[in-house]
Amino acid sequence: MSPAANTLARATSPYLRQHADNPVHWQQWTAEALAEAADRDVPILLSIGYAACHWCHVMAHESFSDAEVAAVANPNFVCVKVDREERPDIDAVYMNATVALTGQGGWPMTCFLTPDGRPFFCGTYYPKPNFLQLLAAVSETWQTRRDEVEQASNKIAGELRSMASGLPGGGPPVVPALCDHAVAAVLQDEDVQRGGFFTNQAAAPKFPPSALLEALLRSHERTGDVMPMEAVERTCTAMARGGIYDQLAGGFARYSVDPSWVVPHFEKMLYDNAQLLRVYAHWWRRTRDPLARKVTAETAQFILDGLGVGGMFASSLDADADGEEGLTYVFTPDQLREVLGDDDGRWAADLFAVADTGTFEHGSSVLQLPRDPDDVERFNRVRTALLASRLTRPQPGRDDKVVTAWNGLAITALAEASVALGRPELLDAATRCARAVVDLHIVGRRLRRASLGGRVGEPAGILEDHGALATGLLTLYQLTGDNAWLETATLLLDVALDHFADPQRDGRWFDSADDAEALMVRPADPLDGATPSGASLIAEALLLAAQLVDDAQRYAAAADATLQSSTPILAKLPRSGGHWLAVAEAAVRGPIQVAVACDPPKSELLSAARTLAPGGAVVVGGEVNSTPLLRDRDRVGGADAAYVCRGRVCDLPVTTAEQLAAALGARV
Repeated sequence: MSPAANTLARATSPYLRQHADNPVHWQQWTAEALAEAADRDVPILLSIGYAACHWCHVMAHESFSDAEVAAVANPNFVCVKVDREERPDIDAVYMNATVALTGQGGWPMTCFLTPDGRPFFCGTYYPKPNFLQLLAAVSETWQTRRDEVEQASNKIAGELRSMASGLPGGGPPVVPALCDHAVAAVLQDEDVQRGGFFTNQAAAPKFPPSALLEALLRSHERTGDVMPMEAVERTCTAMARGGIYDQLAGGFARYSVDPSWVVPHFEKMLYDNAQLLRVYAHWWRRTRDPLARKVTAETAQFILDGLGVGGMFASSLDADADGEEGLTYVFTPDQLREVLGDDDGRWAADLFAVADTGTFEHGSSVLQLPRDPDDVERFNRVRTALLASRLTRPQPGRDDKVVTAWNGLAITALAEASVALGRPELLDAATRCARAVVDLHIVGRRLRRASLGGRVGEPAGILEDHGALATGLLTLYQLTGDNAWLETATLLLDVALDHFADPQRDGRWFDSADDAEALMVRPADPLDGATPSGASLIAEALLLAAQLVDDAQRYAAAADATLQSSTPILAKLPRSGGHWLAVAEAAVRGPIQVAVACDPPKSELLSAARTLAPGGAVVVGGEVNSTPLLRDRDRVGGADAAYVCRGRVCDLPVTTAEQLAAALGARV
């Protein structure tokens, strides 16, 4: 049987389509591809990456576009390409294998598998000479030492299955003392001088600790302790003034390669910017810090302008432009003067910390903003001119794939930013996104993972998709009162409970559905990473739904069990449980519910409730009996009235913003 030709032109993933012209005969991950490997009696070469990955592009250029590599790979392997963002379930299985075998992971990921999917050799990036040697060695081993391959793959598969236990289920209830312990442990790792947190005692690279920052804000709101807030302010300020933040167009890069947030890895991800938009909007609501407002507004605009596609939002902007990392973004002093003239050029170089020595390659610098400009009008004029000049340069590619979970994060963030900034157009954008995702990605009452160009892909939605989208829809329901969002959110939660929850252990979740494609291991990773885990996202959605629906017992019990299963993470690995901690902080406050009896479009008290409410609280408004939280609750003496409850304990209604602030200020 001859190897199949390259079939990636039919893919719905831009990353896969980037490899459609490779001489390597790439196929997508399908049952047919695995069957071909069995029929030809050859191993599978599995390559996993994503569109914005710099070293994925390098390996593609060096090896996958090379005829000599293809001449070795095509006859000796079935070559399978996977977009980790479209198939995170596959990525999770083989990333665990790569880490177990090599001690580290990353992308591009390169694995060799038996035809039934068991890995026997894994690595990451290989230059062409090393890759050719590896292909030859693996092929020779497969042909002459098959017994060793089978033994190795069986051992690895067994270890992966033993690792895939996830959270044990059960556990003690989450209590305030556990949250306090987790916060204290997190703060011990803070880089107080430069913001952010040390990773394994290393100062760099530094990733935006988005979920942890939201958790620290909620901890401050609950306890009144200034230390969590000070940590938020240090990190948010350092990032906003550093090169990781785009000082011209807004939005954050993926991470900083140095400890001071100066030089980023230039890719911009929707999931980072959505999570950070939520954090900065929350920071602005709490402190009224002008920097928080600026970054909130600019990051929201970046998401709308830079990532908007068909009412929804694209996955990422590439790190490279025209094959060169950072080409779009960096400037030298001479380039500033060329665009702005001598006077403004010198002023901009001083303001943006652009010196002849440079902070990046070839004497160029990433723009920073160490201090506020002394002339705002001049700053706006200079920034506009520099951005216009930057737009004439080669621009980074955009991955237009629409991922359900990340759009769910964006819906929540834009809706919360609309409250913080008083900008209803951001709520409109969140609503348009939600409508488009629901209409396109829910097929036959089941959720799909991603779409491209208005065509939904085949991969099924995973747990994080259900949790993130449900939370976004429940946020919209609170702000709009539209029951359609509540109904769709509960549909998603019911599907999750029926198909992702472990029937053997309360509170434990799998990342893939029980009727999804069966992989070698069914993923169940409870730890938060660059994005929150599926289990912590579903916990947030269940906690919200339990406050908003009539028959809430199923959701409340599931939320309690899920949070109880997280206690080992909060007790021992709080840095890997940022979103868990944020949800737990909301839970131990009651959770808080604020129901305002009013005419929503005209109610100043409802607006105040939305601004004053702590992170994770539920806020609804409307006429008496319009929602379960307003059953038998009416205005008081003709005035709008806010009813504040913590769990099942409620205060007397209040009628002024001052009284409401006092009611919400109670500490736990």
